[in-house]
Order: sequence, then structure tokens, then C-alpha cells
Amino acid sequence: MTEESRALRRGRRIAVDVGDARIGVASCDPDGILATPVETVPGRDAPAARRRLAAIVAEYEPIEVVVGLPRSLKGTEGPAAAKVRAFARQLAEAVRPVPVRLVDERMSTITAAQSLRASGVNSRKGRSVVDQAAAVVILQNALEAERLSGAPPGETVELLT
Repeated sequence: MTEESRALRRGRRIAVDVGDARIGVASCDPDGILATPVETVPGRDAPAARRRLAAIVAEYEPIEVVVGLPRSLKGTEGPAAAKVRAFARQLAEAVRPVPVRLVDERMSTITAAQSLRASGVNSRKGRSVVDQAAAVVILQNALEAERLSGAPPGETVELLT
């Protein structure tokens, strides 16, 4: 076993890319080797979206849910980050006791869209999967950050008891 593989906690994770109209969802295997798309959930603000995400969490039984936090290239947070923080708190309530973590998602959607284009997915068709692909990028980045640091990535969403 290498030093790199010891730093990663064992267990499946779910990643969520919260967009204005859709929520991309990805998962990884219990060893954190491969992140794969799960589905695109419509409607970020709809109670049905939170119920669907809670059902996915119940089905996959992850050790944590990773939510991408949009920041500017300078690292500051704007209105989009405030919306995602509020969404993450609601999600954390819905999936407790599974912890929810916020991780920096700068450039994840751009990276996902470029990867899809490079693999031959046209832009019209790509819109339906770009959120899932962005969730995959978020999860891969979170897994890599944990491998490098030996600590869970990002920040935990704190709940009031």
C-alpha cells in the first residue's frame, strides 16, 4: 500500500454540482479511485430535488456528500456561493447523519464542458450531462485533495442541533 492510498478514507462519496436549473450528481467507488456520473436532478429550489438527492444518498450510503462551492478566480464568494451554502445546509438536514462538505469548485463546469467537447459530445446534447460531468470533476478534485493532504477536503456544513 502506498503512502498516497493510505491518506484517503475508505468509503463511497457523492458529489453535487448545484446549478441554477439542474443539479449534477456523481459518485465514486469505496476506494475513491473512479468518480462516475449518477444523474441530473432538475430544479435546485424544489423540495422534490432535495427529496431525490436524499434518496440517492440513502441508496449509495456514502461516507459524505461533497457540494461544489462556486468562488471567483480570486477565491471570493458572491451571490451564487451564498445560494449554494443555503442549499448545502438544507441538504445536510435532509441527509443527516451523513456529513456534507463544501469544496472549491472553481472551473469545474468549464473543465467538464471542455472534456465533453473533446470527447465529441455536441453542445446541445452536452447540456443534459454537463452538470453530471462537473460533479465528477468536483469529486475527483476532492479525492485528490484528500490524497495529498490526508485530511477531508473543504469545510463541513455545520447544522444546528
